[in-house]
Amino acid sequence: MSTHRVPVRIYYEDTDFSGNVYHAAYLKFFERGRTELLRDLGVHHAELAEQGLAFAVRQMEIAFLAAARIDDLLTVTTEVAEAGGVRLVLDQTILRDDKVTTSARVTVVAIKMSGGPARLPANLRARLKPGA
Repeated sequence: MSTHRVPVRIYYEDTDFSGNVYHAAYLKFFERGRTELLRDLGVHHAELAEQGLAFAVRQMEIAFLAAARIDDLLTVTTEVAEAGGVRLVLDQTILRDDKVTTSARVTVVAIKMSGGPARLPANLRARLKPGA
């Protein structure tokens, strides 16, 4: 699978007292990137929920390299690094003018809404495999 891209505009609500994007806002931007990747693959969270499945972030490592500011237009990129039976490892970046401002490696796991791990549906695993 190729690199997925989604634009994100910075609003006042995303910034802190200094005018820079508040660090926790980047989590929202990465979440939007992951959600839009799935949506473009025809996977919707509501439909997964109907099947009793959901995704949960298990681990995230973030590097903050440069500040973003109000009105910046950023691009969130998402690439699948690994796709297993229960977990996905994703590499994500946030770019401004093609320069990386923030990067993250995110491990996401499939869970049963009733509790415990769940296997990803086979058709979804096939679409998420790196290089697919």
